[in-house]
Amino acid sequence: MASRTSNFCIDAHDPYAQTIWWAQVLDDFVYDGEDEPGDDECGLVGPDDRALLFLKVPEPKTVKNRMHLCIRPTDRSRDEEVERILGLGATLEADHRDGPDRGWAVLADPEGNEFCVLTPHRKGA
Repeated sequence: MASRTSNFCIDAHDPYAQTIWWAQVLDDFVYDGEDEPGDDECGLVGPDDRALLFLKVPEPKTVKNRMHLCIRPTDRSRDEEVERILGLGATLEADHRDGPDRGWAVLADPEGNEFCVLTPHRKGA
């Protein structure tokens, strides 16, 4: 018997704001409307009852994440998705794109948590 992931937890200064921001980025994790500003723990509900949780911590982020999310667009190109997410307030941390079908971009959310935007899955791959 093996284990399965249940929650992905990310430290946050403002868990509610992070929840609302990430709800605009992801379509497989959604905001259920139960969390409120000022809550110490807020999050998104995902597939198979998994959750992306943001937990209030007093200290600011100071170093690179030891673990990060990698996301893959489902209905647009990687570059179009990068531009969309930058428009939501992300910042470009590192650009490892090598043409339209290779590489990735490292972005940071409004609190500085890094994540990667990959190329879409190719049909038949």
